[in-house]
Amino acid sequence: MKDDEIISLYWERDEKAIAATAMRYGSYCHAISYNILHNTQDAQECVNDTWLGAWKSMPPNRPNCLPAYLGKITRNLSLNRFRHYSAEKRGHGQAAIVLSELEECVPAQNSVEQVIEGIALGQSINRFLYAQPRQKRNIFIRRYWYLCPIRDIAAAYGMSECKTASLLFRMRNALKTHLEKEGIQL
Repeated sequence: MKDDEIISLYWERDEKAIAATAMRYGSYCHAISYNILHNTQDAQECVNDTWLGAWKSMPPNRPNCLPAYLGKITRNLSLNRFRHYSAEKRGHGQAAIVLSELEECVPAQNSVEQVIEGIALGQSINRFLYAQPRQKRNIFIRRYWYLCPIRDIAAAYGMSECKTASLLFRMRNALKTHLEKEGIQL
């Protein structure tokens, strides 16, 4: 079933939408959640919550890109669960490592002003990424959006872990420079 057909099922409030979504995007959403939580059961619960989130949000939302829409819901649910576990000293996985790697080049959102400026930050990061060669952009996104381990990224691109880590380090520094040039305070 195509994405437009699945979205139409949500708009018609047809429960077949959930089954079609699970069949088409279940493994995709599970991979996102598992990379954050490193726990199969928790990842599956987040994926199930993703279907509920999609059901509740469509309508009124009509996503242009269903996989990105579902991926964002899954990622947010998984990060929330990770934060809950981290608060209880039970968390593990890539999320803490990835977030610590980015903290030097992306400002923290502690104030209302910084939250409002988050939109500008997102646009600036998008401009930076789209100026990068496709492979570098994809490696960066796999690491910092999907929270993939460096060894998995290196294997997927036929690179050594050292080279992958070095590329990510250089890209973080370039992102920091880009954000500073655009006037985003770090």
